[in-house]
Amino acid sequence: MNDKIKFEIEFVIQSSPQLLYQYLSTPSGLSEWFADNVNSRGETFNFIWDGSEEQAKLLKKKSDEFIKFKWEENEDDSFFEMRIIVDEITKDVSLFITDFAEEDEIDEAKMLWTNQVSDLKQILGSK
Repeated sequence: MNDKIKFEIEFVIQSSPQLLYQYLSTPSGLSEWFADNVNSRGETFNFIWDGSEEQAKLLKKKSDEFIKFKWEENEDDSFFEMRIIVDEITKDVSLFITDFAEEDEIDEAKMLWTNQVSDLKQILGSK
């Protein structure tokens, strides 16, 4: 198996950190933009897309700041994290995504995140 490569991508989002966090950390919020449906039992989140299901374990979270998951099927140290960064001076809110992908799939993974976050921005009324 190839080693996955860590990548980071940042999106400016016009939203309060509190509202944005609800869309990142709750099954109902994630169902609106990240997956077709999301259920959770404790630390385990089930993400459903077009009938296929993936399980992720919630590794860590801090209210209004970040949430970090690990796909259960991955045997490596990869994870994906969604972090909310607020610029101290401008108060601009950014969503900072950290994820892992195979070297030849990084562009595709970034495109997928861009599309997903575009849906999120639409829901939030952000440009």
